[in-house]
Amino acid sequence: MRRARTKRKSRPRRRTAGARGARAPYSVNANLSKLPPYLFVELDRKKREAIERGVDIINLGIGDPDLPTPALIVDRMAEAIRRPEHHRYPSGKGSGEFRAAVARYMDRKFGVKVDPATEVLALLGSKEGIGHLPLALASPGETVLVPDPGYPPYLSGTVFANAIPRRFVLEERNGFLPDLSELPPRARLLFLNYPNNPTGATATLEFLERAVAWARENGTWLAYDVAYVQAYYDGRRPPSVLQIAGAKDVSIEFHSFSKTYQMTGWRVAWACGNAKAIAALAQVKDNVDSGVFTAIQEAAAWGLDHGDAEEETMRRIQGARRRLFSEGLRSLGWGVFESSATFYLWCRPPKGTPSDVAVARLLEEAGIVATPGHGFGAGGKGYVRFALTQPENRLKEALARMAKVAW
Repeated sequence: MRRARTKRKSRPRRRTAGARGARAPYSVNANLSKLPPYLFVELDRKKREAIERGVDIINLGIGDPDLPTPALIVDRMAEAIRRPEHHRYPSGKGSGEFRAAVARYMDRKFGVKVDPATEVLALLGSKEGIGHLPLALASPGETVLVPDPGYPPYLSGTVFANAIPRRFVLEERNGFLPDLSELPPRARLLFLNYPNNPTGATATLEFLERAVAWARENGTWLAYDVAYVQAYYDGRRPPSVLQIAGAKDVSIEFHSFSKTYQMTGWRVAWACGNAKAIAALAQVKDNVDSGVFTAIQEAAAWGLDHGDAEEETMRRIQGARRRLFSEGLRSLGWGVFESSATFYLWCRPPKGTPSDVAVARLLEEAGIVATPGHGFGAGGKGYVRFALTQPENRLKEALARMAKVAW
């Protein structure tokens, strides 16, 4: 007689980390894996290692000005920080005083009228505003056009917004300006940056007219980053995109105190332009930060109204550094891109030396930190960026050391 078979209870199958579709416990956002290592973190690590070995480092890597913040801004901050009204939460949009100062500045410097109530927004540095802009203007899956080489937050902000970054290459034969006819149509957002980091290239009003026309034709937001707009050395201030008729219909522009007034650690900047884009970015910021410390806003506004002489001093010092170092590099066989703006030099190493090899040798053999161009995107391959953030005596020392490197 056969014994009756009892039905075994099925046990739930355990999902392992390797199972298809499974997530490991305590995993992190997968978007982080889409980002290259942040370039300047790696540069700082290598610099620290060299210092620990006793190397006298000349840091020409990161664009952090060595000049102090102008005294008139520091003094105003010293007064403002003691007033209790500044010790409370700020307005997310920025104080009325700050936004009015921005409107006066844009009118005085560029002949551009912006409404301080609806077309100006205070930022915790332009990097923060740029990084959050795709969250404000691009939906997941929409295309954002990112320059290559280019400032890394254009890419990272796009990735965090789950939008799709499409790189467009900036080539030296075009003066590092994009060929607008080759850009994919109907993108949601286009980032442009002139004067350009890392190349130092500038854009004309004629080019900006074509860029605005392209954006209008394609229904694309145009984000124009002008962090280096006051760092020019030929007497001709680079333009604002908002000088173009109709630009305000499609454009938002980012300005920074960091490079103009040597205020990188203060974290204050502004966006201005299209009121709808400004409101959308403000809505994102209302949900992730609490605005700029109002004492800093007061000091920054004072600088906008009274800092013209300090801007000119910065240009005089940086211009002299630029002439000194570019002439020295050429005498050593480096190819230097001709530029009249920013405090960067965009260069090709001697004898076709690969840029990563050149940067490694500069650090190991000369104690000089520079930035490999491919850190700004594949379009930067073959180039090295030098940030002229050292006094002239240190730049002369750097050139003397570089002369001893055999390429």
